[in-house]
This record gives sequence, structure tokens and C-alpha cells, in this order.
Amino acid sequence: MSKSCKGLALELVKCLSESNCVKIENRPYKECAGEKSPAIPSECVGLRETYFNCKRGQVDMRARIRGNKGY
Repeated sequence: MSKSCKGLALELVKCLSESNCVKIENRPYKECAGEKSPAIPSECVGLRETYFNCKRGQVDMRARIRGNKGY
């Protein structure tokens, strides 16, 4: 279960690396991921929310019994 969010994390990093926030402004991934400005595309925002829900599901006891939904 610890690796069920790994695919989402890789997709998020890939999306952020192609965004203007990282490319042009040379800011770190962590700073760009927490931002809600037009510097990151809506695709990355959707991936970030999906990744957050995946990580939250790992802590949720109901989801831990059933297993986290994989990517």
C-alpha cells in the first residue's frame, strides 16, 4: 500500500517539471506544488489533488482495510 501513490507522484513531478513555475522561474517543485497561481496548469492542480487524496487514503482506517485505490 505504501507504493500505491507512487505513479501519481511521478506524474505530478513530470507535470510540474514542464510548467512555467519550474522552467522559467527556476523555483523548487515543493514551492510550485503548493501554489494556486496560473504558473501551474490545471492538469497539475488536478494531479496534486488526486495525489493528496491518495495519501490521505493511506491514513484512513477504512481505506487501509480495503486497500488504497491504485493509480
